[in-house]
Amino acid sequence: MSASTQDNNTGHSSLLPDPARRRKLRKQRALRDGLSRYGVGASGMGVIVALALIFVYLFYETMPMLAPVSMEVQTEYVLPGVQDSEATLHLSLDRYQTIGAHFTRSGKIHFFDARDGQLRETQQVSIPDGAVVSAFARAENRSGLFAYGFSDGSVLPLQVEYPQTFSDGVRQITTRIAFPLGDQPIRIGEAITGQYSTLAVVRGRGGYVVAGGTEQGEMAMAIFSTTTNMLTGEMRVQRQDFSLPSLDAPLRFILLNESLRNLFAIDAKGYLHLLDIVDRDNPVVIESKRLVNEGAHVSAAELLVGARSMIIGGSDGSVRQWFLVRGEDSNTPYMTPIRSFKGHDSAVTFIEPEYLRKGFLTGDATGEVGLHYATSSVTLKQLAVGDGGVHRMAMGPSDSLALVSLAGSDRVQVLEINNPHPQTSLSGLWGKVWYEGRDNPEYIWQSSSADDAFESKLSLVPLSIGTLKAALFAMLLATPIAIMGAIYTAYFMSAPMRKIVKPSIELMEALPTVILGFLAGIWLAPYIENNLPILVTGALLFPLAILSAGLLWVRMPERIRNSVSAGWEAALLVPIILLTGWLVLASSPWIEVAFFGGSMRQWLTDVGIPYDQRNALIVGLAMGFAVIPTIFSIAEDAVFNVPKHLTQGSLALGATPWQTVMGVVLLTASPGIFSAIMIGFGRAVGETMIVLMASGNSPIVNFNIFEGMRTLAANIAVELPETAVGSTHFRVLFLSALVLLFFTFVLNTAAEMVRQRLRKRYASL
Repeated sequence: MSASTQDNNTGHSSLLPDPARRRKLRKQRALRDGLSRYGVGASGMGVIVALALIFVYLFYETMPMLAPVSMEVQTEYVLPGVQDSEATLHLSLDRYQTIGAHFTRSGKIHFFDARDGQLRETQQVSIPDGAVVSAFARAENRSGLFAYGFSDGSVLPLQVEYPQTFSDGVRQITTRIAFPLGDQPIRIGEAITGQYSTLAVVRGRGGYVVAGGTEQGEMAMAIFSTTTNMLTGEMRVQRQDFSLPSLDAPLRFILLNESLRNLFAIDAKGYLHLLDIVDRDNPVVIESKRLVNEGAHVSAAELLVGARSMIIGGSDGSVRQWFLVRGEDSNTPYMTPIRSFKGHDSAVTFIEPEYLRKGFLTGDATGEVGLHYATSSVTLKQLAVGDGGVHRMAMGPSDSLALVSLAGSDRVQVLEINNPHPQTSLSGLWGKVWYEGRDNPEYIWQSSSADDAFESKLSLVPLSIGTLKAALFAMLLATPIAIMGAIYTAYFMSAPMRKIVKPSIELMEALPTVILGFLAGIWLAPYIENNLPILVTGALLFPLAILSAGLLWVRMPERIRNSVSAGWEAALLVPIILLTGWLVLASSPWIEVAFFGGSMRQWLTDVGIPYDQRNALIVGLAMGFAVIPTIFSIAEDAVFNVPKHLTQGSLALGATPWQTVMGVVLLTASPGIFSAIMIGFGRAVGETMIVLMASGNSPIVNFNIFEGMRTLAANIAVELPETAVGSTHFRVLFLSALVLLFFTFVLNTAAEMVRQRLRKRYASL
């Protein structure tokens, strides 16, 4: 027997690998385990690193907006043509910031190198015999239009041009003075014989407009249009005069906008007189309003680019922005103080607007220069450039170079300015901003316009609200359908039917979202608009029909109920749902006529509910359809994987199947169900094509289901291909991408934390 045992043991031992092979197998197993362990770990770390790199890149692109503004004196030199401080009328720069122009009271215009002050050329403007220059006017910087006013009551508009030539591939800039109304002075007020104390010139609708005011409060204004004979080259000038009323105080400033609807006259007492000049034969004063505090007067006034905002500098150092606002009960505009900026310690002596943005420079009587930006309501920098008061300033079109002339000095300071993104303050991006032409502060996203003087509106609030709005309505549709469908499929449905239903629903996820968005925008949106009652009848009849079918089924004879295999009852609902859908669609016209006067959309409008064809409802339906497979698949797996001994034990103790679902299955599967909901919400937040094609892309701030929205993702997809690289718009789009990534990161992190807590809490079941 011992021999037999020995033989058996020997036979058993012969089945095992030899010790060397066993060692080799253990090494191979250890190698595979190590590769798996470290491979999975490295992949996980790779995901984390990739996510971190995305954060780093987005922050890298947005970080320039956080860079501090700099403004410092680069150099100084003697201003060509200066004889005394009173000689300088104005300074300007060409579009490339290479040539400066120095306008003097003697009628000479000196062109010089903006960097070193080297004189290039001097041109003389014709002055009438016996007259002197008494006033000077400039239009917007970008127009290059100016006007001299003479003591005999005549004016001479002129335009400074900088023609370019390219010799051997090198740009050469020359200077030229053009006279759009002729090279001889003209009069704008036949009844005014004295000299003008203030002058204004613009190129508006219909031609060139010149206006002037006197120390006696008299005003004159005329429009000049020109026609040129193509054969002879002869230019004819036609004029039309305005009958402007006289005021009771000396005039210090007259400002005009290009629309020629209003004239702004500011007197020596600090009052603004707003004139409506639409009726050229009968201009009227709409209102008179004090612009500065008592005891102070207006020492500087300029219109920002676009001539919609007025910057007022006071003798008390105050700096304020005003513009026209229409009242709620009236179409008559009135001047409103919009915002104040950090003031100066002494009187503001000069204001220099930027060429294409809503920024401006201010200078005071002590030689301090301030850099401000209107939209973001901030004073970006203040710098003392000298001991004398700021007499004149000029800013280049790229807003990176400025010339400053001080009173009592023959020298000019050249300021180097680094201010690429002035409008991206926290208040400008996330707060309500009072934009030009608006009646109240608002959250607005409007990054571009056909108008060169457009005020960009870059509030991220409408986009963030739109993102949450789209995701919310999509989840309201998708979550109950997907979760309840997952519970029924995993727990109540028969295995053969589950093998058909689950893959079919998961296959829905493969449908491209661009197709869903296309169908939603082209077919679903107009169909819903024309059949709005189906929303009401469908919300009522579908649940009612399903509940009625369930009640009817449980009251059927047991013989009939037993004829249907367990888990196949849901198939009986298919014809009921189809019949209910047909009833909902067929009854829509009758319900619309009976209850909504023939048009439910018009009825909504009449009761104060705006309706857009592409709205949050359409997005919710289409995006909800896209999100359902994601939530369903994860939730169904979570419910199906609940240990069978838990459900069987619950049933054995006398609980009904629904009691088991509510008391055992849902609690055990709750971490997975919650993860499914949050993953679906994260996908809805980042969805692009459906929102892009079905929402109308209206950046509005509300949660009206019948109005559209614009989401962060859709906005990036629409605007990023068209924006200039490195521009403020470009940076803000990257910031919105960072905000979107932050949203999803926070959601996923919160979801994981809640899931872990749920898992720990119900792990003992």
